[in-house]
Amino acid sequence: MATATLLAADEEATATVGDDLLLGLTIGSVVLIIVLIAWTKLHPLIALIAGSAVLGISSGLGAGATIESFTDGLGGTIGDTGLLIALGAMLGQLLNVSGAATSLVDRFVHAVPPRAIPWAMAGIAFLIGLPLFFEVALVLMFPIIVLVVRRTGMPLLKVAMPALASLSLLNGFLPPHPGPLLAVSAFNADLGRTLLFGIIVAIPTVVIGGPLLGNVLNRWVPSPDVKTLLFGGEADRTDKPGNDEPSGSGGTTTLAPPKPSLKVPGTTATLVTMLLPVALMLIRAIAELVLAEGNTVRHAAELIGEPTVALFAGCVTAMFTFGLATGMGKDKVGSVMGSGLPLVAGIIMIVGAGGGFKSTLVATGVGDVIADHAHSLGLPTLMLGWLLAALIRIAVGSGTVAIVTTAGLLAPLAAGMSPNQAALMALAIGAGSRFMSHVNDAGFWMVKEFLNLSVKDTFRTWTVMDCTVSVVAGIGVMILGAFV
Repeated sequence: MATATLLAADEEATATVGDDLLLGLTIGSVVLIIVLIAWTKLHPLIALIAGSAVLGISSGLGAGATIESFTDGLGGTIGDTGLLIALGAMLGQLLNVSGAATSLVDRFVHAVPPRAIPWAMAGIAFLIGLPLFFEVALVLMFPIIVLVVRRTGMPLLKVAMPALASLSLLNGFLPPHPGPLLAVSAFNADLGRTLLFGIIVAIPTVVIGGPLLGNVLNRWVPSPDVKTLLFGGEADRTDKPGNDEPSGSGGTTTLAPPKPSLKVPGTTATLVTMLLPVALMLIRAIAELVLAEGNTVRHAAELIGEPTVALFAGCVTAMFTFGLATGMGKDKVGSVMGSGLPLVAGIIMIVGAGGGFKSTLVATGVGDVIADHAHSLGLPTLMLGWLLAALIRIAVGSGTVAIVTTAGLLAPLAAGMSPNQAALMALAIGAGSRFMSHVNDAGFWMVKEFLNLSVKDTFRTWTVMDCTVSVVAGIGVMILGAFV
């Protein structure tokens, strides 16, 4: 039987069906969600609730445990990701209405040749993504992505996919992100060595999974119309060609030049405001690496570098640099910030429901079932680490859970590993944890709603890119392992 601990819950939830049936029920619940959204046009929030209920009850968790696991996952995801999305929406609205984003992007477009823009977007996202969680980085990057598309006339996917490739890979592959740090700790790997090897592998991975794959995907999937969109939503998107299910977004926003009465923020003020959350989180990451626990400076850095605190600081700063300093009155600043919230209300609920479905999957123990089967295959160590993490990620939708579970299973091997092998093992597991984001991953729903894609096209773009990045990084780690 499969048993697992529901993260952050007080008691264990147990599936009472056999392992093979549990695997079948898991696959069936994923298919059910896709069918409900794509074919019956059911709202994603309702489809995710239905899929979670069917999985939990049919696997033997019971109605009470199913509801508890789903609501815990939904609440936890909204508490973490939802607040970040809301703060990012308010910051994005000030960035847009003040004209700061337009001015900054104009400078960027004039400085970078058109052919180099996808490469530049990958590089910018790589730098921003190093210290930031995926959700924070996406919220900060997306208004810039949309404005670059509008200024250059380039297809959205050609600009967005390189940035998404960088953000996705870094979130699960390189320290100081939590998952990679857990893997480094489990195998007693040297952090500096892991970073060095990781960057060596990450650069070609982002090139292949970003600008190069973005060109292919742009020919394969039509890019959405973003002329009047900022955070992915018109009031009614269902009548548009290419959208095969209802959207969760709640409104529109037009990316227009600032009113003549407003003073456009300078480039320095714009960059300082936008990079402030990045800098605060980077300070935290460095402090956690070089300062001992209990150190007063480290405590302060951990506080200001908490993602919610960092993004809140960015919003407060933007109230002055993008608001009061441009000539907006206090009432106008408040109304502009508030106008960003309806745009993302639906997105927040859908992302939260994705977290609830993931939590239900974790509660059934399907990740342990898959890990047990994969562990018995007798594969080379690096390949086994990648495969275990990939299979668990597919099953439960969480890269962090995939890393924690895989590292726990393979940690006994650490005693016989050289420093190089330990670092590569941590990276192999991190690469596997990025494989195949789909409907049980909150990030899947964020990308779908932000890019105004159908479920089918999200699979054909985001999921394909995620798989490509994971496979290329995994192969890169194994090739590197043959030489070090």
